[in-house]
Amino acid sequence: MNRKLQGKVAVVTGASKGIGAQIARRFAEEGAKVVVNYSRSKEAADKVVSDIKAAGGEAVALKADVRDREEIAGLFAETAKTLGPADILVNNAGVYNFVPLENIDAGHFRDQFDLNVLGLIYATQEAVKQFGDRGGNIINVSSIVGHTPAPGGSVYSATKAAVESLTRSLAFELSGKVRVNAIAPGMVETEGLHDMNPDEAFKDSFMTRSAVKRLGTPDDIAKAAIYLASDDSSWVSGESLVVGGGFRI
Repeated sequence: MNRKLQGKVAVVTGASKGIGAQIARRFAEEGAKVVVNYSRSKEAADKVVSDIKAAGGEAVALKADVRDREEIAGLFAETAKTLGPADILVNNAGVYNFVPLENIDAGHFRDQFDLNVLGLIYATQEAVKQFGDRGGNIINVSSIVGHTPAPGGSVYSATKAAVESLTRSLAFELSGKVRVNAIAPGMVETEGLHDMNPDEAFKDSFMTRSAVKRLGTPDDIAKAAIYLASDDSSWVSGESLVVGGGFRI
């Protein structure tokens, strides 16, 4: 079988659950050796690695907080040591917290920008060093709210707008050696969504503006990530692929 990522080493940040976990599993199915990065959920990350190995793949769980430059440097050093130098980086680690304008404070702002934006920059810096002259591929997990900001999610929407801008800027800055693209998911059924505990009216409001009339799944996003990570998208860079069921505000 011709596997699209055979021989590649992929680092997926925030891969212990949700979208990141499924991207890790799918990349392994396509032949990649996968680093399942986590910051707190060791048990969940180990489960993802176990799933990959049970299916015949190769993976390792490595702890690092993407907001910590030294930890990220260590993550990539350990990647090279255990699996070989990285070829692909998926910047998936992120956090979201919706609050009304009057509840926004410095802590709320920094929590989201430090992880969603600064963490992405730190991971990208280390990945590019490791890519070297071989070149590589970076996929940033953005959000549909980076295109159509969500009421009550001003700061989160702003972080994802920043991810969209970084994707475009870095694609040109690194052109010729590194392709940089983003995936902008719509509302996806993940642990994070369940933690938000959205009411049915909130979900229904999404459905009425969706062409597909269902929530997304982590696998919907993982399939798009395979496309962007593989040679199927060799002429694609600086783009944001919206995978949101045709949702429009």
